[in-house]
Amino acid sequence: MTTKKMTFEQSMERLNAIVKQLEKGEVPLSESLALFEEGTTLISSCGKMLDEAEQKVVMLRKGENGEPVELPFEDGE
Repeated sequence: MTTKKMTFEQSMERLNAIVKQLEKGEVPLSESLALFEEGTTLISSCGKMLDEAEQKVVMLRKGENGEPVELPFEDGE
């Protein structure tokens, strides 16, 4: 399964599996490097997905008539 087609949850599950495999210490060096590279790709992909999700977040505030109004998310930094 390629990382581009994986959901955030699938990516996190795969990352957890990679970490468990590497923590066992039973994987040959070449396979460990390949798993590490896959993990860094997954981390980057997850970061992008989180950034995109953050951009979609909106804050609801009361408008002049008391009804909620959607405003774009503003980063507090």
